[in-house]
Amino acid sequence: MRVRVPLAVLTAAAALAGCVTAQTAAARSAPGHKPPQGHACSPSVALNGYSDALDKTRFHGLPVAGISALAPDGDGHVAALSDRSALFTLQVSGHRSAPHARTVGGVSLADGAGAPLDAEGLVVERGGTRLVTSETEPSIGRYEADGTFTGERLPVPGELRVEPAGRARSNQTFEGLTASHGGRTVTASMEGPLDGDGTDRAGRPLVRFQNWRLGRDAVPAAQWAYPLDPRLGVAEIAATGEGRLLVLERGYDAATRANTIRLYLADPRHASDVSGVERLSTGPGGVRPLRKTLLADLGDCPDLGAPSPSPQPNPLLDNIEALAVTGRAPGRLRLLLASDDNESPHQLTRLYRLTARLPRS
Repeated sequence: MRVRVPLAVLTAAAALAGCVTAQTAAARSAPGHKPPQGHACSPSVALNGYSDALDKTRFHGLPVAGISALAPDGDGHVAALSDRSALFTLQVSGHRSAPHARTVGGVSLADGAGAPLDAEGLVVERGGTRLVTSETEPSIGRYEADGTFTGERLPVPGELRVEPAGRARSNQTFEGLTASHGGRTVTASMEGPLDGDGTDRAGRPLVRFQNWRLGRDAVPAAQWAYPLDPRLGVAEIAATGEGRLLVLERGYDAATRANTIRLYLADPRHASDVSGVERLSTGPGGVRPLRKTLLADLGDCPDLGAPSPSPQPNPLLDNIEALAVTGRAPGRLRLLLASDDNESPHQLTRLYRLTARLPRS
């Protein structure tokens, strides 16, 4: 989903191209913003650096903008999906510092009828094909690396379709996509709740995560309920590699002129399969949702002197919408995030490198 920032609340700032490393950038706090010492965002997450090198660039005429998903693609390459119906290949280096990125490939995408996609979620499969979500219907289609649609789509349960065909609200459908179990399982996250679904006992809206088993055919599997922080939406999910999920929650408050970006760890163990439940709720006789643990509120990251064209309390943040796991070590994950600039001069395409330490399963 594209989160638009009202132009009336925005001011211009000096642009900064290239990379700022965590080792050389001086932390600078906006009034009222007190980041942790060093480059820690929380006890579990550290910021390694950021880069604005891709901001307002083009590749063979395609604007490198609207980045909504990232996925590792081998040999230091990262596939980057634009919600402007384009798919890019990035060369990314700098695993323990700021990400150094350049665009080395780009193709346009279209559905089976040749229409553009509102593309939001991405998985790169072992054979090199891409699974791409479209938030419109919603749908998940398979594409070759050159952008050719194979004609294959994953079957979508009826209740997840946009009203009136189902109970999903427009622009609140498949925002995130990830693969696990060696690519044999795919999970899609709804951005917002279905019409009629309720809350957990803490009053948090319950959104649905849908799984598929991939083989000769794609078969819908378990569906989970996830408790969403009020006024936020699920922007992306990523498998940790040991059965749990990273969940990126995102929102924008025009009154405070601030993006809220929170990184959670979700554990599906003991979660109910809600695929046959018409109305979600918790409590006695209700469903057991995914248990989530806050890893970091990214507003607490040091800003590293980052510029911002909007008056954010923490100028490091923008409309962060993409998340990928790019490396693993015992108990730790290397993460790459990206913001969707909506092709606006008042927003940025910014890459972020984070290291996350996971609590024991």
